[in-house]
Amino acid sequence: MSAALWIAHVTVTDAEAYGRYAKLATEAIAAHGGVFIARGGRYRQLEGTDRPRNVVARFPSLEAAVACYESAEYQAALEHAKDAATRDLVVVELSE
Repeated sequence: MSAALWIAHVTVTDAEAYGRYAKLATEAIAAHGGVFIARGGRYRQLEGTDRPRNVVARFPSLEAAVACYESAEYQAALEHAKDAATRDLVVVELSE
């Protein structure tokens, strides 16, 4: 199995609620072997929809990233983000 990247593009609309999501999501991601590569920071939008927050986490495999997303811990975190942000999320397996 190859490593995978969890890539999220986010527009936060409720910073307080999104902060609760971020704290819980960080714990769930770490529990599934995820390591953050980028969280916010400088970026330059070259194509597509601009979302001012960009997050990239590396997981041991695509399956680990999907298991994290589907876990009870992450789903509990996600409840805080549902009305607090507009998000796009994709998991991409790294090519070898």
